[in-house]
Amino acid sequence: MAEEKKSSGMFAVLAALGANVLVAISKFIGFGLSGSAAMLNESIHSVVDCGNQILLLFGDRRSRQASSNLHQFGEARAKYFFSMIVATFLFFGGGVIGVMEAYDKLVHPAHSVENPWIVIGILLIGMLIEGSSLRVAFKEIAELNTEKLPIFKFLHESRHSEILVIFAEDLCAIIGLILALLGTALTMITGNPMFDAISGLMIGLLLMAAAIFLTREFYSLIVGERVTDSDLVKILRPFERSEIERVINVRTVHLGPTEILIAAKIDLVNELVLEDYEIVNQIEAEIRRSLPDKKCYIYIEIDEFDEHYQR
Repeated sequence: MAEEKKSSGMFAVLAALGANVLVAISKFIGFGLSGSAAMLNESIHSVVDCGNQILLLFGDRRSRQASSNLHQFGEARAKYFFSMIVATFLFFGGGVIGVMEAYDKLVHPAHSVENPWIVIGILLIGMLIEGSSLRVAFKEIAELNTEKLPIFKFLHESRHSEILVIFAEDLCAIIGLILALLGTALTMITGNPMFDAISGLMIGLLLMAAAIFLTREFYSLIVGERVTDSDLVKILRPFERSEIERVINVRTVHLGPTEILIAAKIDLVNELVLEDYEIVNQIEAEIRRSLPDKKCYIYIEIDEFDEHYQR
């Protein structure tokens, strides 16, 4: 349980929240001093990110609710629900607002960027803070990625929605800051404020693209994904025993990042040394030993195989 808490991915959320509060304050100061469209978009981006972390923390709290008569397997999927809200309302909403503001600057290019060196300084400080937050996210990913998968493969297969949000958020923050820095520098060099507006537009589009990617991932998690290939191998191994004639089927679904529902139907041999319930108990115990970082709900049914059985 201590290991689960250590590797839950929530430390990255807390680190990102602290970083984004500081960055948001500095960016709004920069926007007030400069009038930069890119800086305004970056300010909106940071406020969105703060909202992200608050919702993820609330979702984590809800996911720890004990089982009840209504929610008999607990509320572990609350993390997926609140991650979906983050992706749709905050990421996408923040991106739309940013695009609208940047478009207004493009069609009215008379705006100017004042005190550009202050803006550049704030952006560089923001990159340092966001970089430290991204480093924490990488550390959390390393702890969760016990199979040493390539990072994007791990993020696609991981059932930890909060670490996916934080990684996407921190990565977008770094890219957004680079775009804002580039737009400010080009505006300062050329005197053309259109570069600032274009960089603001690209930041808004970046947020919207991240929202679409995250929404697709979280939709699949909310609907219900089976366990990963490596966990499935661990689940199937205990069924490889002489008392079992045939494993008719095994079905799994993630109820949350660390909670699994396992349902199996097996056909036993005719002559048994052990009672059938003893065989089932041994299989369940072995599955739980092979998945110490997961809470498993296991239901095994004994049946006779029928190839014409209609499921």
